[in-house]
Amino acid sequence: MKATGIVRRIDDLGRVVIPKEIRRTLKIREGMPMEIFTDVSGEVILKKYSPVGEMSQLAQAYAEALLSLTGQAAVVCDAEQIIAVAGPGTRDLLHKAIAPPFDELLRSRRSFVTDQNATLLVCKDPPAAALAAFPVVSVGDIMGGVALIKGEKSPPKLSAESVESVKAAAMFLSRQLET
Repeated sequence: MKATGIVRRIDDLGRVVIPKEIRRTLKIREGMPMEIFTDVSGEVILKKYSPVGEMSQLAQAYAEALLSLTGQAAVVCDAEQIIAVAGPGTRDLLHKAIAPPFDELLRSRRSFVTDQNATLLVCKDPPAAALAAFPVVSVGDIMGGVALIKGEKSPPKLSAESVESVKAAAMFLSRQLET
């Protein structure tokens, strides 16, 4: 654990303010759900809550199904990082932060489908680009996204069936989060 040198008092309602610098560094936004943990030494630990991350086994199964259906590598992410991967060359992407262009696409609730030339940067390190990407939205909130990843043997244009498959995956995960 890293000490910050910042001390805050608990107010009369039991609240503690997380300093702006820490919220900015950790990309904690107003209204973001947080999980609270305690350990035996009396420490209180806050962690960003990821409903999509809670269903990582289902997300992994869906990424593998997309690979099988489309022949393209696939990733599923929550609002911060990639939580499920399937396909050649994707193992290094697992648990990597999503790139700003992908984050912006998700936050704007837009989808992306390549026009034979354009791709969308999903991850910076290692670099990975999407041929198609759709947001996972539950109860009006962005929870993550699903994308097909460009590989060495990717066709210049995705089939309509491939695009519909990744769109259906995003819609299915959205519905699962609502139940």
